[in-house]
Amino acid sequence: MFQGATALSLDAKGRLAIPARHREALVSASDGQIVLTAHPHRCLLLYPASAWEPIRAKVLAASSFDERSAMYQRLLVGYACDGALDSAGRLLVPPELRQFAQFEKQIWLFGQGSHFEIWSDAAWQRQQDNFFSMGNQPLPPGLEGLSL
Repeated sequence: MFQGATALSLDAKGRLAIPARHREALVSASDGQIVLTAHPHRCLLLYPASAWEPIRAKVLAASSFDERSAMYQRLLVGYACDGALDSAGRLLVPPELRQFAQFEKQIWLFGQGSHFEIWSDAAWQRQQDNFFSMGNQPLPPGLEGLSL
């Protein structure tokens, strides 16, 4: 299970170093095979390949004649790229995904259980601002009974 937040920097070649505490679990989850793709909120998603496969299958099972389904297929599957960590534990983020997520040097890696979200610093700051501007609104569906 992946959890926690980490500020990272992309190197000049567009690589990010996966923190040591997550490397082994990420690599062992799918024999080192990982998938990086776009998310509709303009962040990236990083999955062990075995966790991504059922999601891809479900997305592709939808009708491509439905405009909304086709848009999700183009985004989630169209941007998906297979990858692996190099010997130093770095992941190359392809230029098209760096452009999509508007990455500059500073990025954020957030564990989300089965996968990671990767945000640009600016986009993550906007997400936080949006969250805190909600004030005391009721919790979203599925979290109504949440107690901390």
